[in-house]
Amino acid sequence: MKPRFLLDEHIPRAIQRQLRRQHSDLEILAIGDSGAPPVGTSDPDILNWVEQNNYILVTENRSTIPTHLSNHLSSGRHIPGLFWVRPGVSIGRIIEELYLIWVVSTAEEYKDRTLFIPLD
Repeated sequence: MKPRFLLDEHIPRAIQRQLRRQHSDLEILAIGDSGAPPVGTSDPDILNWVEQNNYILVTENRSTIPTHLSNHLSSGRHIPGLFWVRPGVSIGRIIEELYLIWVVSTAEEYKDRTLFIPLD
């Protein structure tokens, strides 16, 4: 199965639009979209949602997510993956990185893993 992505509410929507233009089969939702958690959803609820729906969370939130992620995992829960966007990375670079991850990998490769993107 190909990775599916959920962009947190602080990730620019332009990333979602451009990725959908590049490949219509790429599944990417953003917080607030129909079928995704609404804007203002708590971090624990977002982590539960990505686990239940098998979406990799893409976030810049390094202030509150780490604690909630630790609690989530230590309670025996799982995540399909979490990508931290490195500070100062251009939107174009994030788009390129997510697209390449989608093209060359499977969703299973990221289970319970957290990675910084870009990967280099």
